[in-house]
Amino acid sequence: MTIDFKGRVAIVTGAGGGLGREHALALAARGAKVVVNDLGGARDGSGGSSAAALAVVEEIRAAGGEAIANGASVTDFAAVQAMVEDTLKQWGRIDILVNNAGILRDKSFAKMELDDFRLVMDVHLMGAVHCCKAVWPLMTEQKYGRIVMTTSSSGLYGNFGQSNYGAAKMALVGLMQTLALEGAKYNIHVNSLAPTAATRMTESLFPPEFLDALKPADVVPAMLVLAAESAPSRTILCAGAGSFEAANITMTQGIWVGREGDAPEQLAARLNEVRQRDGEIVPESGAAQGHLELTKAMSHAQKK
Repeated sequence: MTIDFKGRVAIVTGAGGGLGREHALALAARGAKVVVNDLGGARDGSGGSSAAALAVVEEIRAAGGEAIANGASVTDFAAVQAMVEDTLKQWGRIDILVNNAGILRDKSFAKMELDDFRLVMDVHLMGAVHCCKAVWPLMTEQKYGRIVMTTSSSGLYGNFGQSNYGAAKMALVGLMQTLALEGAKYNIHVNSLAPTAATRMTESLFPPEFLDALKPADVVPAMLVLAAESAPSRTILCAGAGSFEAANITMTQGIWVGREGDAPEQLAARLNEVRQRDGEIVPESGAAQGHLELTKAMSHAQKK
């Protein structure tokens, strides 16, 4: 099976460098027409073409591909809507959205200013929300869409000094879960990519010998799979240094203790049993938790 994007139109945010640039180049190399979005030098977020975005566009065109640059800030919904409108005027459709734009403002939670917490949430989470909201009507109408969120191991598992970043990245997984359910009948597949790569954002987090092994290009195959026509949905792919894994939000089988009398003490005493991972499941939706709990309660009632 060959993955190609001929006839497809993709928007990649934060594509002026690092991982976003690699995403844009790879999509274009396989036939997609690409909107290279990057705030770059367009600090007012007005949507004017930034120097960083223009440089990537030139790379794509030099290789024989089609691309346009856009300097909109993903935090500005009006600018994002204008980007979408410009894309439609240029190519008539939008098939793929790769939500890659992001920033870091790392500090321990005790030392972090709330403004830095809000800013990171605004760029990562609300930036993705703005982009998804802008393309959603188009994708539902054309009954086709592929959306890739960029989550992180910091969100999935935590990382010291990244409470803001981790919160935003895990929130994107929650957004993915629901959009995938709501988009299913429209053939809109929504997935998440958890990359480990040496970029401008991460260069201070790893020693040089690690950075050499964590090339952004090594993450790109996972993005291509998640953006392809054959893409799964509600999948979290982890990628780094040429290795790929899947992460899941799972639920154990748990126990029933009720709520009367010493239920808190029983739960505390049997907590390890609750956390036992044998037979754990990946719920199909949030309703699965309630279904499992009611099933255990009804089973207990029938035994009485």
